[in-house]
Amino acid sequence: MISDLPPPADPVADNAAAQVIEEAFTKVSIGGIEPGNSPQALLRNRVVDAWRRRHGGGSPKPILVLVGGYAGSGKTEFSRFLSDITGWAFLDKDSLTRCIVERLLVSLGGDPNDRHTDLYLKEVRPLEYRCLMETAWDNLNIGTSTILSAPFIAELKDEAWFTRLENRCAAKGIDVAAIWVRCDPESMREYIEFRGAARDAWKLDNWDQYAEGLAVDTSPPTAHITVDNRLGAAISLADQTREALKRILA
Repeated sequence: MISDLPPPADPVADNAAAQVIEEAFTKVSIGGIEPGNSPQALLRNRVVDAWRRRHGGGSPKPILVLVGGYAGSGKTEFSRFLSDITGWAFLDKDSLTRCIVERLLVSLGGDPNDRHTDLYLKEVRPLEYRCLMETAWDNLNIGTSTILSAPFIAELKDEAWFTRLENRCAAKGIDVAAIWVRCDPESMREYIEFRGAARDAWKLDNWDQYAEGLAVDTSPPTAHITVDNRLGAAISLADQTREALKRILA
């Protein structure tokens, strides 16, 4: 008879994997050593707990993780890294809404690749984020922790918006955490050029104007953790952590 149950966990490998994850999150948390009850430490503990629970534990209290940052900062890659470790659902705004956004912009008489005019910012962007959040609630309401990858620039700067989100989550028994991926303009431009997305054309054609509006040296006031990707460290760290976990569990 073939059992559907996972094989017994190796306590040594499990503890070693948990240590690798803890060390990774210690490196990406900016601001030195944080107290044990800080948002950074609590989120790190939840990630380690999720890793352990993937090997036969119970269902944890669901958590909503917002991973924000400017275009090309590395937020999607870091979100995938976090999902790899935890098994939490991963939703990317562009993958979820891009086709609808482009068609809606055309139907409103605009450019399908517009991401900077009032038409997009006032008429389309709010609907885009609403679709993302409603899909997240579908997961969270059945107890599935969810990672959202989107710029969240206006949202994470708005402390009132974030407080409302925290209150709504608390009422449903859901934790919430915000991660900001910081990057330098040169690295962001290099990545944007590499991915070659039509929606980035205006940014590249007006780079100096676009870059002047980026607050690359600060994090939003609501961010619990800042991932420093200005020199490519965060993405490199994600790859290193994946490889280390593979070796431990081999």
